[in-house]
Amino acid sequence: MTGTDSRARVVVRARVRQGSSRVRAAWFPILQASVAAAISFAIAKYAVGHPYPFFAPVSAWIALGFTTDRSVRRVAELAVGVAIGVGLGDLLVHLIGNGPWQVAVVLFVAAILARFLDRGGMLTTQAGVQALVIVGLPAIGATGGPLGRWIDAAIGGAVALAVALLTPRDPRRHLRVLARAAVEDLAAVLRLLASGLRTGSTADVQDALVRGRASQPALDEWSETATSAGELARVSPTLRKYRAELAGLGGNAVLIDRAMRNARVLARRSRSTVDAQSHDLTTIAAQVEDTARATDELAAALGSGRDPERARAQLLAVSRSLDPFRLAASDWQVQSLVLLHRSLVVDLLEAAGVDPQAARDSLPEM
Repeated sequence: MTGTDSRARVVVRARVRQGSSRVRAAWFPILQASVAAAISFAIAKYAVGHPYPFFAPVSAWIALGFTTDRSVRRVAELAVGVAIGVGLGDLLVHLIGNGPWQVAVVLFVAAILARFLDRGGMLTTQAGVQALVIVGLPAIGATGGPLGRWIDAAIGGAVALAVALLTPRDPRRHLRVLARAAVEDLAAVLRLLASGLRTGSTADVQDALVRGRASQPALDEWSETATSAGELARVSPTLRKYRAELAGLGGNAVLIDRAMRNARVLARRSRSTVDAQSHDLTTIAAQVEDTARATDELAAALGSGRDPERARAQLLAVSRSLDPFRLAASDWQVQSLVLLHRSLVVDLLEAAGVDPQAARDSLPEM
């Protein structure tokens, strides 16, 4: 197998793991939104009597989406935005018809009205989009009289709001899943790197670097979700009790992202050192392996919401051993790897709950 094939396989495996993690986090919200869309369709078709209630399931699906970020305000913004767009679009099409200039008029009026009613950007976006859909659909698609499509949209929005109000939500759960997946990716990068250092395999070191790069989307998703959840907790009375943990998970996302970047730098530097085939890398390989085990423990702790006490103890033991002059008294290239490893371990210690100054103080003096 060529090096290119090996790197492609590493990237594919990373993407599959990240995709599986997203599916595990999203399958239940998707199921809820799908059922809500079906209920909306059934109400509009069988209870209200509209033969083709297209906008009822559309409104429910748009308002609920496929994530756990379902604050009542967000769902209401989307539902109202859809209803405004559909209602206004229907009204204006009946008054002025449809065509190129009518598209501009409908979009402008819908957006202006939405901005007047609420500051939310999602409301304005959905109002404009749904108004454009109405202008673009043929009049034959309308059922239930002049207000039929608006009624369908209102039914879908009402069902979505009911789901948002009645479904218990804990924003920590999704964040924990993302945190565990991202930190496990970092541990896997470190294990590959340790294998390459121990066996002198440039391919393993290169695979570690490729996997580290491929893991960036998981880190970005964790960070973005943490930011959204933290903002929601600041304004939602029911979520304020989670504010401290959400803030901690958001801070950990930054620290693990920094640790992954340091791991990639360490892998790049290790590649040339391994290529030289003239250095004793067994000791640093063992230390990187120890760091990988501690990172796995950190992933398990973050994923379960428990205190990462064991990870802290393991990382502190690694940190105290990272003396570049004792480990490689006369080999400056190995010393440089130890120095890079020190930065990585400090980031992980902070993610495990160690004060930044205490994390740096745990390193041997130089």
